[in-house]
Amino acid sequence: MMLLPVASSVLLVLSFINPVAAETMHCARGASNSCDNTNTTSSSPVRYGFLLPRAFSVLDVFGPLEILQGLSRQTHLELALLSRTLDPATTEPVSPAMNRFNSSFFPTVMPTHTYADNPPLDVLVIPGGAAARNPDLGPEIEYIQKVFPRLQYLITICTGAGIAAQAGVLDGHRATTNKAAWKTITAMGPNVKWVSPARWVEDGRVWTSSGVTAGMDLAFEFIRQKYDNGTAIAEFVAGGIEHVMITDWRDDEGFGAKFNVTPQN
Repeated sequence: MMLLPVASSVLLVLSFINPVAAETMHCARGASNSCDNTNTTSSSPVRYGFLLPRAFSVLDVFGPLEILQGLSRQTHLELALLSRTLDPATTEPVSPAMNRFNSSFFPTVMPTHTYADNPPLDVLVIPGGAAARNPDLGPEIEYIQKVFPRLQYLITICTGAGIAAQAGVLDGHRATTNKAAWKTITAMGPNVKWVSPARWVEDGRVWTSSGVTAGMDLAFEFIRQKYDNGTAIAEFVAGGIEHVMITDWRDDEGFGAKFNVTPQN
């Protein structure tokens, strides 16, 4: 009886249990040229940038980031965390009115690049939160306007659509946002074709999600569409974080009705 080497045996078992994990191990061993980074489609994004305006929503950033980090274990990705300076970017609101109890419960994130650094990007992700209501978004708006023409994709999460709308880059596009902040955010983009109900909206190279956790479902859909073996990768990552994916972009789980947002577009 012929005995398989240990590594080959593990690969054989994994191929039945989890084909994504098997392929990952196979590539790690350098077994095939097909495991090269060029194995993804020519349009698969590699360089991601996350905007970190003051008072950004934590989950708007780290929800999609967790999912994309899972993707980065299957293909080469690069990350830039962008802010005005290299000082820690805070989630603390600018206005004291948004911190009525004088809390100190606001984590910070260390940026890797400033807007002035202007690193090359394929995708820019814009989070929301109280940041969208910040009266001082000049540097963010200027940066978005500058980088947008050369992006493969622009992604907004939650009220991040309001920041993008103020930059004018959503004009003429179909887009969505958080239903609880619908009137405030949609007023920021009178030339945007706002869509409800929607969990997320894809309009060419512009992708927008509804409130906060909807950004995670957008990220999974983005992986499914833009990467080789994307469906298997998305299911593998979702299983690892025990997230039940919503795969119907129109399924906003009733939040449009809950917040009396009229169906449109």
